[in-house]
Amino acid sequence: MALAWRGLWRAAVIGLLAGLVGCASVPSEDRHPDDPWESYNRAMFAFNQEVDQAVLRPTAVQYRRLPDTVQAGVGNFFSNLNDVTVLFNNLLQGNLEDAASDSGRLMFNTTFGLGGLIDVASPMGLDKNNQDFGLTLGAWGVPSGPYLQLPLLGPSTARDAPARLVDGHTNPRNLSTIRRDRTPLWVGLVVVDVIDMRAGLIETEALIEQLSDDPYIAMRRAWLQRRDFLTGGRQADERAEEMLDELEELEALEAMEAEE
Repeated sequence: MALAWRGLWRAAVIGLLAGLVGCASVPSEDRHPDDPWESYNRAMFAFNQEVDQAVLRPTAVQYRRLPDTVQAGVGNFFSNLNDVTVLFNNLLQGNLEDAASDSGRLMFNTTFGLGGLIDVASPMGLDKNNQDFGLTLGAWGVPSGPYLQLPLLGPSTARDAPARLVDGHTNPRNLSTIRRDRTPLWVGLVVVDVIDMRAGLIETEALIEQLSDDPYIAMRRAWLQRRDFLTGGRQADERAEEMLDELEELEALEAMEAEE
């Protein structure tokens, strides 16, 4: 395992240097308007993919073998913690109706949902909202800036990357008392949260792969379209909608094959 990690970090350093040296290697006419740092981003994307395929995805696949009730409970627990961040950002954006819904979700899921393990709020009509500080900045008129691949964290933008710091401080998982006084617990929570999130992305891999023959372009396109949609900007284009239809057909076909 140590040798594997050394190999990954060596690949990261080499890839980073290659990206920095080759920042001008992508002809200007071929550059995506939102991706002026494509050479660097491709190098970092390759490193992130190596880490994912070597560690995260295999772990997530094994995690998916746990009973559905266990996975649902874990996902609900971290979703409940995230609702604090969602509430905070809805208040900053002046979305009072959504903020009221977030408050209701937190109250009912934390109490009647056994600390968030059971989502009792959604059946009551209190649906989960998606908000973060990057989206808040977007609502305030801050442009997203260039697309950016972060080491280990994946796709982001010049606006959203530093916004992660604010989201981290508003998530109860990262309370200073837990990080400082109960470090092993905090590390465990972070690890389980990451594995649960990665497991939830396995089913979307087929859709992303269909967006382009180039995995990097597919990831960039899917991520930027989702962020644009959440900020109320450019809507997903017709091709993306076709991909959603194809994914639904693929899932239906797989379900039929499983029944047979």
